[in-house]
Amino acid sequence: MVSDLLSRLFGSAPPILPDSDARLALSALLVRVARSDGHYDSAERETIRAIVTRRYSLDAAAAGTLLAEAELMESEAPDTVRFTRAIKDAVPYEDRLGVIESLWEVVLADGARDPEEDALLRMAASLLGVTDQDSNAARLKVTKA
Repeated sequence: MVSDLLSRLFGSAPPILPDSDARLALSALLVRVARSDGHYDSAERETIRAIVTRRYSLDAAAAGTLLAEAELMESEAPDTVRFTRAIKDAVPYEDRLGVIESLWEVVLADGARDPEEDALLRMAASLLGVTDQDSNAARLKVTKA
């Protein structure tokens, strides 16, 4: 399943992803940001699990399965540039804004803004076509929640 999705994401034509594949790709991006500082801890895992539970109305078992698949996909996905560009081509802008909010939740999950996570989030936002202003608004929204 993961290899099939990766093939479609990085094929020659921009994909139109079914909901289940978009969920997996976007969840894998959350994992990538969480792992970017070399410390993928339980707080980050639980934040991602909570995000996917809330975002996709999943029960605990389905959220756990999605997280496990996202971790696998992230480890097999190519560089972040190609990965985020493929998501950009497949996901509407409004949904990408929600992704940026979720990415900020993951970055802030451990209570600290790590420079590696910050840099990857800035790059991901840009590659997803989200403006700096919208990304900052997403961060502020998350910190006020």
